[in-house]
Amino acid sequence: MKSFGHLDALESESIHIMREVAAACRNPALLFSGGKDSIVMLRLAEKAFRPCKFPFPLVHIDTGHNFPEVIETRDRLAASLGERLIVRSLEDSIRRGSIVIRNPDLPRNPYQSVTLLETIAEFGFDACLGGARRDEEKARAKERIFSFRDEFGQWDPKNQRPELWDIYNTRVHQGENIRVFPISNWTELDIWQYIEREKLHIPSIYYAHQRKVIRRGNAVIPVSNLVKPKSGETIEVLSVRFRTVGDMTCTAPVESDAISIGQIIEETAMARITERGATRMDDQTSEASMELRKKEGYF
Repeated sequence: MKSFGHLDALESESIHIMREVAAACRNPALLFSGGKDSIVMLRLAEKAFRPCKFPFPLVHIDTGHNFPEVIETRDRLAASLGERLIVRSLEDSIRRGSIVIRNPDLPRNPYQSVTLLETIAEFGFDACLGGARRDEEKARAKERIFSFRDEFGQWDPKNQRPELWDIYNTRVHQGENIRVFPISNWTELDIWQYIEREKLHIPSIYYAHQRKVIRRGNAVIPVSNLVKPKSGETIEVLSVRFRTVGDMTCTAPVESDAISIGQIIEETAMARITERGATRMDDQTSEASMELRKKEGYF
């Protein structure tokens, strides 16, 4: 008889949450970027609803600064499942004038809130399922699984609904919405162990590969058409992998020789810094930067 293990318990909880959203919310959506956490979310949705179609579309807010390997994975997985993929771009918001970027060299992550809120309004979504986890960052550790957002899309960490005995309050007024995080209680190590167990395909940049980089402060920055060396910086070629993926201008890889899921699991088990703390430079500009962005409507 197969034992019911740690991953089974996490999977069961996440499936329960997704089904609760489908049952209680009028018009939900699943935020899907093609990164490892959203790929796990996609598999959980398959287990929750197959052989039926998902009761929600997949939605991606594209900064225009995404790694091409991740976008390719996003499109391929959505197509292979036959699910509807809605993509809205920051470029659209820039053309409308709702986003004004005065310095094109800055990361675009902080501006995603605007395009996300415009997308929620366009389609009338009352709930958005996201792949955030509490172990990623201090502000995300404050989130409830069902995180209420007011009519302006804002989050108040001091005004959250109780979630006793896994009972969730999904009631919202017109214009309000809920962000739902089914994998809140998962860790980075859980994610990788689940990817290994389920044999999930992930973008190649999660594995160690040779890449041109520059050293900037304590970070190793990938060289690209968006990031070029400054005066005094030297391009190196290192074996690196990405623990998380996002805006190319602010997502740093880590030096690594891990070319398999098993080796990544070993590295993750020994890591003492969270993936965002180690590799997302936009989170390090201010201790409260993520919390401020979330209050403005960020994921």
